[in-house]
Amino acid sequence: MRIAFLSDEHFGPRAFHDGKLRKLTDQAAALTERFVEHMNATFRPDLVVNLGDVIEDESRERDLAEYGLFLKILSGLDARVLHVAGNHDQANLSDDDLRALWGHSGELHYSVDFGGYRFVVLRTIEHKDTVIRLPEEQIAFAEQALASAPGPALVLMHHPASDQDLTGNRWFEKRPHVCRVAERKALRRVLEASGKVRAVFNGHVHWNHFDVIRGIPYVTVQSLIENLDEDAPGRAAAAFAVCDLLPQRMLVTVHGAETARYQFDWPLDG
Repeated sequence: MRIAFLSDEHFGPRAFHDGKLRKLTDQAAALTERFVEHMNATFRPDLVVNLGDVIEDESRERDLAEYGLFLKILSGLDARVLHVAGNHDQANLSDDDLRALWGHSGELHYSVDFGGYRFVVLRTIEHKDTVIRLPEEQIAFAEQALASAPGPALVLMHHPASDQDLTGNRWFEKRPHVCRVAERKALRRVLEASGKVRAVFNGHVHWNHFDVIRGIPYVTVQSLIENLDEDAPGRAAAAFAVCDLLPQRMLVTVHGAETARYQFDWPLDG
């Protein structure tokens, strides 16, 4: 099965940080259109996952419009789409707003069976500039969803559950508390105990990263609109990832201005 991942599109006005142009958000629509073209013409995934932070959060009215534009572009995909809620998505939009946009009923954490895999989607929550939380009830939900899964599983979330080193990250080196999930160790224990999790995918960090913890690979997907230069005029990462789940291994290729390729072979005992 082939899955494509897109993250941190940040539809909205250009964003500056420490006085420098950091997010080429005004290019988000064009880059998303290009992504759809690549998917339909070249990569042909079975599933596309939006890992969250579709918008740059301005106001409820503007956020609804920008998120709606993103979905309109994505509607051209010849593939099923799953959505993950990011922190910017939740700044001005309510749970009901996101449900309506996604065409989804129920909680914003959920599980879906597709292509022989169970996809467990978690909804991480940022307490503004303070901490990233994964409520206890979601850890219990993940445990139950994995226990009942008939086969292997992937976990999808916006914030990382790994302990990746953030040295050199322009956004989070000095603010790791608003990057990594506070309850990540408790979550990882559940994932490891299940014996079913093939990988965990997240966005948020605005760079590419891959690490393996106790036999589970954790993949961070770069932002679509991150400015790879130090300031204006800027150069967008234009990033997306394509993951091939094969009987023997997982292959992940990151496309865009900063390419990467990861291979993880499944243990022989499955």
